[in-house]
Amino acid sequence: MAKKERAWRGVTGGSVLGQKAMKILFSIVNVHVGYFILLFVIPFYMLFARKGYLAIYRYFRRQHGYSAIKSFFKTYRNHFMFGQMIIDRFAVYAGQRKFKIDNPDNDLFLRMVYAQHGCIIASAHVGNPELCSYLLKQKTKRINSMIFGNETKEVQKNRRMALEDNNVRLIPVSEDMSHIFFINEALTDGEMVSMLCDRAFGSNKTVECDFLNGKVDFPIGAFALARQFNVPVIAMFVLKVTTSQYRIHVMSLAVPEEGSRRRQINEMTRSFVKILEGIVKKYPEQWFNFYNFWKNEDVSCS
Repeated sequence: MAKKERAWRGVTGGSVLGQKAMKILFSIVNVHVGYFILLFVIPFYMLFARKGYLAIYRYFRRQHGYSAIKSFFKTYRNHFMFGQMIIDRFAVYAGQRKFKIDNPDNDLFLRMVYAQHGCIIASAHVGNPELCSYLLKQKTKRINSMIFGNETKEVQKNRRMALEDNNVRLIPVSEDMSHIFFINEALTDGEMVSMLCDRAFGSNKTVECDFLNGKVDFPIGAFALARQFNVPVIAMFVLKVTTSQYRIHVMSLAVPEEGSRRRQINEMTRSFVKILEGIVKKYPEQWFNFYNFWKNEDVSCS
């Protein structure tokens, strides 16, 4: 069995110069120009970035049971949609594009906004979670968004500029763990904290869950915070449904009333994973973990 690669850098690709060029480009041209270019770029990306390509191909073959031919075309579609969502982000940075929003679960989100207590928003690398902060504009309660701290200064600057009027504060995850102070402060003050809950990044604070016909260790950090501060958790996902429209799904997580604190945390984690599984089954092409996600996964391709 070949040794598998389980690491994922989790950063926006491209050089700083390239990222600046994309922002300038989409301040001038429509995003559909970028979408058209993607049609020809994606095959080269799949050819030369084979680890990501093979991980997604195996995901379609093994987790969804698709045929080899269907898995190949689904993999292309997955990469194409990922490229579209990166372009959508840079279009927002450039101030060019306003997307239509379909938010059938907005009442649940608003209940959390107007509640006196804080709230944790659990999401994952499915769809376009960053766009959630740009689309859900409200002034009532601040959203503190946890982000990966090693993004380029260009991406971090663009995010801050795009979010400055949206009542969103970015909290980069840092090696000195200073982000913990900001999270504690936010939840104590009755604010929202948004966290991606599908990557452990080497943490041993995980629980093994059944997920899409396999076993995965999911991090428990968000749910441990929810029990520590006695705040509810809502799962939120932003999925692309057309070239100009996103749908926001919001669901509440049940909190077990019995059992030890650790058991409650584990059950909340599994509840989130069950919701995530339903979303991924509904939008299989918008799964964007480009590495071997499942435990005991043979990297040989079939």
